[in-house]
Amino acid sequence: MKGSVKIIFLLAALTLMSCGAKKDDLGSDALVEEANVAEAEEEKSEESLVFRDVFGEEYETIINPDVPANEYDSKAFSFDGQKVKFADSDYMLGVDVSHHQGDIDWNKVKEAGFDFAILRIGYRGYGQTGSLNADKMFETYYTQAREAGLQVGVYFFAQAINEDEAKEEAEFVLNILDGRELDLPVVYDPESILDDEARTDNVTGEQFTKNTKVFCEKISENGYQPMIYANMLWEAFELDLSQLTEYPVWYADYEPVPQTPYNFQCWQYSNTSTVDGIEGEVDLDIWIYTSDGKNHH
Repeated sequence: MKGSVKIIFLLAALTLMSCGAKKDDLGSDALVEEANVAEAEEEKSEESLVFRDVFGEEYETIINPDVPANEYDSKAFSFDGQKVKFADSDYMLGVDVSHHQGDIDWNKVKEAGFDFAILRIGYRGYGQTGSLNADKMFETYYTQAREAGLQVGVYFFAQAINEDEAKEEAEFVLNILDGRELDLPVVYDPESILDDEARTDNVTGEQFTKNTKVFCEKISENGYQPMIYANMLWEAFELDLSQLTEYPVWYADYEPVPQTPYNFQCWQYSNTSTVDGIEGEVDLDIWIYTSDGKNHH
């Protein structure tokens, strides 16, 4: 009898140990599964993009998941000569110009199929003094383009090295506008000077982001719609777009389709085109609307 009891107890103990082992195995499997999910999420959040700049150089960047994504179907873009088309929603074509284009026959521009113009309103010099200057053709362009029936927006070529200068740039633009009507946004255009030494050479991406935010906030406070100009290099390595998501983007890229993984409203698709009414080469742009006709932002 005692022997039988011992055997029963031994079998019970072995059964309990077996159940415990199965429990441990299940726990281990669950941990492995959780680790795999976490790894997959990390890989997803660190999706990378390889892109080319205007000189054909390739770069790789991590896509920021906190920035609204580019949801345009790249196959919806097509070219008809120098004009780009977009099949998925309404759009309009335009030009962006500065005094370098000289005298413009805006009626011919309109007749050529271009419905908007983004005019350089001014710029900060890239030398150490960083003087603020109005574009000498802005007033003429503004009046004549609107008289010809084009929608008009403006851009400011920025070289601010801190927030105070960015605010100064915004105030300079507002003083020139003096409350006048615009159909399209006021664009902040910080750029790198590639062929010369510039006052912004040592400005960090973090500082550029702060400058952009200050400029846009000041413009918005005064009743105008701010916008940001950027190419893929700036989106990847300079601006922190996650801090600027409330502002639409005018994206510059001369590849056959936009390379950016991020949302944009206007695409500058060429800087070497020709348009009847404008002497020499000019930048061309497409402004995209949503299906309900509203701005895509």
